[in-house]
Amino acid sequence: MCGIFGVVGNIDRAEAEACRDLLAHRGPDGAGLWSGVGVTLAHRRLSILDLSEQGDQPMAYADGRYRIVYNGEIYNFVEIRAELESLGATFVSDSDTEVLLAAYAQWGADCLNRFNGMWALAIWDETERNLFLARDRFGKKPLFYARTRHGFAFASEMKSLMPLLDTVMPHPELTRSSKRIMHYESTDECLIQGISRFPAGHLGIFRDNDLKLKRWWHTLDNLVEVPDTHEERAELFRETFLDACRIRMRSDVPIGSALSGGLDSSAVICSVAQIAEHSPASRASHDFQHAFNAGFPGTPLDETRYARRVAEHLDIPLTTMVVDPTAGLSNFYEHLHLFEEMHLTSPIPLMLTYGAIREGGIKVSLDGHGADECFGGYLFNAKEALADAGLNYRAARGVVDAFYNGRPKSTQFPMPPRWKFVADFHRDRLVNTLTGRGGVVCRDSDHPRWQELDHLTKVLYVSTHETILPTLLRNFDRYSMANGVEIRMPFMDHRIVSLAFSMAWDDKVRGGYTKAVVREGLSGIVPADIIWRRAKIGFNSPIVDWMQGPLKEFFLDEMHSTAFAQSDLVNQELARTRLMGVIENADATYAQGEAAWTAMLPYFWEQAMLKGRR
Repeated sequence: MCGIFGVVGNIDRAEAEACRDLLAHRGPDGAGLWSGVGVTLAHRRLSILDLSEQGDQPMAYADGRYRIVYNGEIYNFVEIRAELESLGATFVSDSDTEVLLAAYAQWGADCLNRFNGMWALAIWDETERNLFLARDRFGKKPLFYARTRHGFAFASEMKSLMPLLDTVMPHPELTRSSKRIMHYESTDECLIQGISRFPAGHLGIFRDNDLKLKRWWHTLDNLVEVPDTHEERAELFRETFLDACRIRMRSDVPIGSALSGGLDSSAVICSVAQIAEHSPASRASHDFQHAFNAGFPGTPLDETRYARRVAEHLDIPLTTMVVDPTAGLSNFYEHLHLFEEMHLTSPIPLMLTYGAIREGGIKVSLDGHGADECFGGYLFNAKEALADAGLNYRAARGVVDAFYNGRPKSTQFPMPPRWKFVADFHRDRLVNTLTGRGGVVCRDSDHPRWQELDHLTKVLYVSTHETILPTLLRNFDRYSMANGVEIRMPFMDHRIVSLAFSMAWDDKVRGGYTKAVVREGLSGIVPADIIWRRAKIGFNSPIVDWMQGPLKEFFLDEMHSTAFAQSDLVNQELARTRLMGVIENADATYAQGEAAWTAMLPYFWEQAMLKGRR
């Protein structure tokens, strides 16, 4: 897990090192740089597997023909290494990096289909004089590129490429409006003009000043046959998920987990404990008993008691960090610079959480991201599930129960009466039928298997591949790597994702529960009162409480500052109206707090990324 940088062209070594070291937070354990004729590769290392110098990058293979810089982990490297050794390959390290490079030398681009993991990588072929680039199936690891005065450049973050641009200009649309804040991550557009995002699930060859991209992974090409009964499908999920956790326990350093107390993070840490006791994998860390929780006492977003319940069940210690928003103010703009993107909520709580994990001596955290998007955990999924339930009253009642009983009991999260919710659904469905509108819009809707998906699975597909999940994967990469912590996500194992989209809607929403196949599959592993708990809170900032309390003075001071008045990106009147609408309204909702934050965000981002404020 690391930060990578490179140029195909000519760049001074000192300038290359300076660009590389803007990624020092991603790789605090070491730095490397190699220069050849017309190419430079650089690396910042976070040591997870093979902590010796043999695991350093850039790494060479095949007498120097191939050189790699790579950010990520290949979890099944043990099995791939054994296969390569049977074909005559020899190794000098115990790292997954050398296995990855040997696999590329053996199979070329086809090696990607053999990998179970997350990665952004660049391999220079000295013989062919080309650069091979690739990104993992779902974009868990970032990769950016740009045409610069030095040549073709790539890096793990935009900040590493910005010094090479002749001018640094914000994207005129993305930085001024929150309308696409959950949509741009799955495109090649970036907040800085002149920088492009390398697409998830793609590979590329750069040769003769030309980059050719090719999509190598498509979930709809990898759907699987599933058993006939729901019970058998739950068992299949269980087996696959346990194996996904098992191979993600491979580490030469201690591992831990960010434990919210919700279903998803509890599923991961309970499964890890189950595996450690009964069937550990080779190279698995035995030092896994580390759980970390972020608490928000006195707010509707606090789940500390549930996290404590899980830790007590497993008989492991729980480190609870009470998030003090004022503690992050001294580093507020530094955190935004490290985050470098825009999102609906403040990065402070999660920056502090993963900072506490690193301070606790943990470099690897196994977390529960991806379950909501793949298995239907969000409130807005209810209407698609109702459409699939159709006239089946019992199924429809189960859908309403599943989503209605999962909201925090707080005025900050208002819900319409049940009857109005159902009436509005049928009204909207009738209008869409009469007008010809409706349906799920998706970039992959021309795929032959798209029409096989039901309503819920289609909207989950978009959430997973285009909107919510790509954004969250990016965010958690930044939160964790800002602190030198690697996140591993068993729910994002490609076998789990393929299985999720091969299942029908009622494997996901069933009997009054969301994510039903997950709950039933892990019943007996996760405590019953956690696995059958309907309430869903999610990890968000209690922004309303903060704006009305400990951060009120900060927001008001920023709003009245000269820099705010002179900002070219922020809509000052809109931001003032929304912020005061929260501060002066005791009954302000979470949605209003989120709207106030996003209205102020262009100004905050401009200060951190363009003005150099720290």
